[in-house]
Amino acid sequence: MNHDLSGRVVVVTGGNSGIGLGMAEGCAKVGADIAIWSRRADRNEEACKKMRAHGVRAAGFTCDTGDEAQIIAAAEGTVAELGRIDSCVAAAGTGGYTKSLIDVSLEEWRRVNTVNFDGVFLTFRECAKQMIEQGDGGALVSVSSTSAIHGAQRNHAYASSKTGLLGLTRALAVELARHKIRVNSILPGWTITEMAGPAYANERFREVTTARTPVRRWATGEEFEAVGAYLCDPALTFHTGDSLTVDGGYTVF
Repeated sequence: MNHDLSGRVVVVTGGNSGIGLGMAEGCAKVGADIAIWSRRADRNEEACKKMRAHGVRAAGFTCDTGDEAQIIAAAEGTVAELGRIDSCVAAAGTGGYTKSLIDVSLEEWRRVNTVNFDGVFLTFRECAKQMIEQGDGGALVSVSSTSAIHGAQRNHAYASSKTGLLGLTRALAVELARHKIRVNSILPGWTITEMAGPAYANERFREVTTARTPVRRWATGEEFEAVGAYLCDPALTFHTGDSLTVDGGYTVF
């Protein structure tokens, strides 16, 4: 099946690097116009240049997905500049702390959950509003983590926020089906990204995680291009409420 997103507008939060950039470029390669929502304007523009190289429109919006007002403004700006919103990939996130439970403050817990969980809720809410108004369906995609299904010790807030996305995905899949809006999640495994950079740089940790991964390596952001195009494809009218694990076999080995 050849995906075709021509004439569609895809929002990608955290779309200027890593998995988000990969998913954005995958959509751009099959014709989608792209809106990049992320905190750094310079990197947003760099990502937009990559999108435009595929012959599509692209616009960057400076947006901290932990801030409700900035999310609302980014949604309004996207519609003003690109005309509509057809799909949303919520890839923006932050890493957790590496402390024992008894040493974690409520402030630290809330910092992680504000971006990783509340931010996705707010992003989906604003994008879904526009999709419902347009009246011709759409797709919402949350980027969870394999930490949602295995014990991530000393990383409680991150694991909890990513687990929460799976519940949010299923609930919204049921609620929004009447509007022809599909809602799915992906669970990436160990991937070479800026956020995971310190872990990848730790030789011992890299060796252990690679040995546990059947394909014997970490993923790159580019490997999520096809996943993005697939989940945002309007032809997939019956695929909703699902969670796709993309981890090189890590969680089954």
